[in-house]
Amino acid sequence: MPTITFIFKDGREQQVDAPIGLSVMEIAIKNGIDPIEGACGGSLSCATCHAYVHPDYWEKSLPEDGEISEDEEDMLDLAFDLKKASRLTCQIIMREELDGMQVALPGADVDW
Repeated sequence: MPTITFIFKDGREQQVDAPIGLSVMEIAIKNGIDPIEGACGGSLSCATCHAYVHPDYWEKSLPEDGEISEDEEDMLDLAFDLKKASRLTCQIIMREELDGMQVALPGADVDW
């Protein structure tokens, strides 16, 4: 099964199983990754699932058309500590090519 590694604000890392077809937000919630709240349940009406995607997985994490939606961009404008690598994890659907992806939570000290 594919995996995702979440990097916390304190530098701690947690690797979890990541079933294909679930959003990264759903995977985080099922595994108790508390900083990812997902208050809107993935309906793109909040930014409580904001995180940073490692550059090696950035393009792979994009939708099929290769572009972040305007709705996601609008919600990211509300996110804390926005970076170039920012995504809403509810919009990243786990696929085989995302196996091993690293996702840093806002405030984590990563240089990407």
